This record gives sequence, structure tokens and C-alpha cells, in this order.
Amino acid sequence: MVTADPIIFGLVVALLGLIFYTSKLAHPFWQRIYRYIPVMVMCYFLPSLFNAFGLVDSSDSQLATIASRYLMPACLCLLVISVDLKAIRKLGPKILLLFFSGGFGVIIGGPLVLYLFTIFAPEAIAWDGADAAWRGMATLAGNWVGGTANQLAMKEVFAVGDGIFSIMVTVNVVFSALWMSFLLYCANYDEYIDNKLGADRSGLIKLQQSVSATETQSALIPELRDYMLIFAVAFSVTGLGHGVADIMVPFFAREYPASAKFSFTSEFFWIVVVVTCISVLLSYTKARRLELVGASKVSSVMLYFLIAIMGLKMDISAIADFPIYFIMGFMWLAVHAAFIIVVGVLTRSPLAYMAIASQCNLGGAASSPIVAVAFHKAFAPVAVLLSVLGYALATYMAWICGELLRLVVPG
Repeated sequence: MVTADPIIFGLVVALLGLIFYTSKLAHPFWQRIYRYIPVMVMCYFLPSLFNAFGLVDSSDSQLATIASRYLMPACLCLLVISVDLKAIRKLGPKILLLFFSGGFGVIIGGPLVLYLFTIFAPEAIAWDGADAAWRGMATLAGNWVGGTANQLAMKEVFAVGDGIFSIMVTVNVVFSALWMSFLLYCANYDEYIDNKLGADRSGLIKLQQSVSATETQSALIPELRDYMLIFAVAFSVTGLGHGVADIMVPFFAREYPASAKFSFTSEFFWIVVVVTCISVLLSYTKARRLELVGASKVSSVMLYFLIAIMGLKMDISAIADFPIYFIMGFMWLAVHAAFIIVVGVLTRSPLAYMAIASQCNLGGAASSPIVAVAFHKAFAPVAVLLSVLGYALATYMAWICGELLRLVVPG
């Protein structure tokens, strides 16, 4: 079993190369496979097989940390500076409404699922003590409306035992991975689904046309200097984000410890906020012209590395270890999806809006840009902004969910 990060990374990159090579082959076998399973889904799912078949052990790997702390901010920077943010405003309030609807679905879905278990299978789960199911579900709510920092906050708020907490962490990893795979798959058929639902794609089309117009402006053949400038901008902004985080996190932890409920003591929160803000400012400068020399292609390379490394953490075999809690997770996720779909259909929102709003709830800033880019790269800034908003509100929303879960407990 391979445990060394350089070897694991080499295997992942080799797999990415194989996927992209076979995706362009003319053989009917490969064309049939990629017709039903998009390249992005392949890049996310196949690395998980390394763990499933015991080829690698990534439990102590630092690749995920490196990807989320270095590749993701750099990729995000290049995506944001290339986008016409004025055009994003044309999307209107629908996506924001869907985002809050998804969060409400999480808050209501948990207590509803727990209530059903009190009726049909009360003996299947623990109701008392630190490892009670409702306590663990409160932490999962924190992650599904915010992120890991919010989940850890709920662990302390509700005095959650390590046993049930570990189970809920596993439930989150598996369902977040499966749901993200499903959304990436749906992105391949978004126009077809929108036509079936009668969705209003006018705002989406205007945004896509605006970005396409920018891309077709006298595109240049990139030289070495251009690539150096692309990497210089991406990683210097990333470094600045880390620098600000190194100052702000200890400051708020020392002076305003209560601000942890707003994620102000989270390093990742500050990195995402700072990188996004600086990149937005750069999008109004000549830095935006880096798109003409291939900034989006460089960001796509980083993005696929990030997708594959995130897929490496996915462990489908874990479902067999805690079946009852995974059934609960599936039912809970179904309620969340139902809220998104109902509101989306009523407001005639495109599938892209629904998917991004959902992933911003369940995935946060680390993965929401991946789903957003699967529909169109112009959506990346929207996904990040909604995810950051989720971090700020998640502790309150998860606390409300936890109190509702406590009320459901029999006796």
C-alpha cells in the first residue's frame, strides 16, 4: 500500500492524463463511456478506487491540505479576474432565494427525518448521552449549511461524543462526494433539463455571451512571459491571502473569541475572503487581460488537480459500516433537494442556479466553484460569495436545527 505523497500524487496525475487521453479517442467504446460519464465525474470518482482497492492509504496525506490551501485559492483567483462581474448582477435574486431555500431544507430536514425514526424505528439509533443521534445530526447540519469549522463549533455547543461525531463526519464526506458527482453529471445535460422544466435561461445566456465576447477578443498565443505572469498573479494573491489569515486568525481568537461562530477564527475563511476580494478588484484592471493568453486554461489544470485530490478522499465502502446513519443522511439530503427543486421550478430557475445553490450549502467554498465551473466558469465568483455567506450564517442556522432536533427526542 502506497503512503508517500509524491507517489500518490504521481498516480493521480497519471490517472488524469489517462482520462483526458481516452476522452478524445475515436473508438466507439470510449465515446460511449464519456457520453454517459463526463470527464469531470471521471476525474472525481476514479481516484477513490485507489483507496477502495487498497492501492494507497491517504489517511495521513497532506495532498488535500495543499490542494485546498494553494491550488484552490490560485485557481479561484484566475477564475474571478477573468469574469465580467457586472454581468453577474444580471442573474437576479433567484439564486440567492434558492441558496436560502436549500439551507432551510437542511434545518427542517434533519428534525423531520429524526421524527420519522421516532415513529418507525426508534430502536435503531441512540437517543441519550453524548453519542445520541440528534447531537451528531446537529454537527452535520453545521457542515451542510456552512463548513467544517461550523461542524466543529456545533460539536462543542451540543457536547457531542467522539463516536457519533466520527460517524457524522463520514456521512458528510460520503454524501457530499456522491451529491457533487451527481451535480457534475447533471451539468452535462443542463440545457435539456432546463427545456423540460421550462426554465428561464435569459440571465444565464446573457452572462455566457458576455464571457464569450471577452474570450473572443483578439486571443493571443501565450508566451513564456504570459505564463509566468499568470502564475505570479495567482500565487502572489494566494500568498497574500495566507498572510492576512496569519494575522487575523490569532487576533480574533485572542481578542474576540466569540467571533468563532462567524468563522472569523478559521484560516480557510480568511484565505477565501481575501483572495476573492483582491481578485474582484483585479478584474477591473489590466490583469483581466490574462484571460486572452490562457488564464482560464491554467486555472482548469489546477481545478482538475483539485477535483482528483478531493476524489482521493472519497470512500464509498464506508457506507457499509454505519448503514442506519447513511439511510438518515440520504433522507435528509432528499429533503434539502426537494426544497431546492420546488423553489427552482416555481421561480423557473435554470438547473445551474439550483446546483450551485445546493453545493454552496453542502460543499462550501472548497467545492462549490468546481460545480459552478461545470456549468460555466462565470459562475465561480457567485459560488464563492454564497459559500462565504453560508459560513457567516451557518452557526446560527445549525444551532436552530440542533434545538429542533432536541425537541424531537422522545420523552
